[in-house]
Amino acid sequence: MHPRAPQRLSPAEAFHFSVQALRANKVRSILTALGLVIGNAAVILVVTVSLTGRDLILSQIRAVGSNLIYAAYQAGSTTNFNADADYLKQADVDAIRAQLAPRIVAACGVMTNYDQMYLNGRAQDVAVIGSDDQYILIRNLQLLAGRFLDPSDVLTRQKVAMLTEKLATKLFGGQQTAVGQVIKIHQLRFTVIGTFKERTSTFGLSELRDETVLIPITVIDLFTRIERMDPIYVQARRADDVEATAQAVRQVIESRHRKGALYSVDTLTAILDAANRITFILSIVLFVVAAIALVISGIGIMNIMLVTVTERTREIGLRKAVGAPSQAILLQFLAESVMISVSGGFIGILIGISIPLSVQFFTDQIKVPVSVVSIVVAFTVSVAVGIIFGMLPARRASQLNPTEALRYE
Repeated sequence: MHPRAPQRLSPAEAFHFSVQALRANKVRSILTALGLVIGNAAVILVVTVSLTGRDLILSQIRAVGSNLIYAAYQAGSTTNFNADADYLKQADVDAIRAQLAPRIVAACGVMTNYDQMYLNGRAQDVAVIGSDDQYILIRNLQLLAGRFLDPSDVLTRQKVAMLTEKLATKLFGGQQTAVGQVIKIHQLRFTVIGTFKERTSTFGLSELRDETVLIPITVIDLFTRIERMDPIYVQARRADDVEATAQAVRQVIESRHRKGALYSVDTLTAILDAANRITFILSIVLFVVAAIALVISGIGIMNIMLVTVTERTREIGLRKAVGAPSQAILLQFLAESVMISVSGGFIGILIGISIPLSVQFFTDQIKVPVSVVSIVVAFTVSVAVGIIFGMLPARRASQLNPTEALRYE
């Protein structure tokens, strides 16, 4: 007689036996794969939230003002009292425009005052700000009705005003109806020439409030004792030149004032960098949580496969007794582990993709990008989890002694 040839197990046969084994314990297989479902969905959602948050922050900052630089007076030195000469003035704006003309698109200053108006039957404080025709460009404002300030309004000190959207509605019931109306500011009559709003709200963190009146900066001098620009806005011509232009703005300002005066010159780039750092840290934290879920699910797979090996000890012994090699046993149990992890990972990937895509049905204001890299990483991790955590049970099964396995109860 010829010795029995060892039974080889092809990948297709391993897959077939694995499917049969998993179908025999459906509930246990589903619960084991659940950890991979949650983990992979979490990985994709973490990347999606991170990318969406980053893009949203970037778009919001750009909408506030492209390549924006803003300068303001901070304080005088500790040995000198604050002097009127320390404050930023229109002459500083003119100097910035003249000296940095090739590098900037526009520059303007803002002066702020307050007056009371009757809104909804009671007196309320209303912000009155003065600027010029370049303000709408730098602050990226949206004209709703009428027209914006023009150079002649500023040069000839015309008593004209623009109202924010909400103030126009409260005073005159709408945007179009507000145009041509007359309002009083510090007992002076101003004709409303237009209404506007911020394209992206700064939520009251800038000089613009819900109830704000904009007038020519040359006119606000009439009821402002001290000329003080706070802030001066500058728009750099190129995004890659914002920081260098900000330093140039600082040099122009400091060269025109005494040495003890302190000025802040900031850019939205700093805010963007801070937001990116926060997003990055948050992403790391969420990634760690997702990784923990994947590791826990891998441990769960390993434990279940160890239990499976114990339950099927006699089956393993019988197969080895009829000539199945250890490699075939290892391949079968490793295939079961990988199938659990891959199926769970695949479902998790589908969930992770479907949630961001479903957002598009509810709003078109936010674009939710789905990272292809995160999908590849999630699938790769699923396969790796199945192989790594399935190797120990598979090796244990392949190394069982057939004689002892047949006698196992």
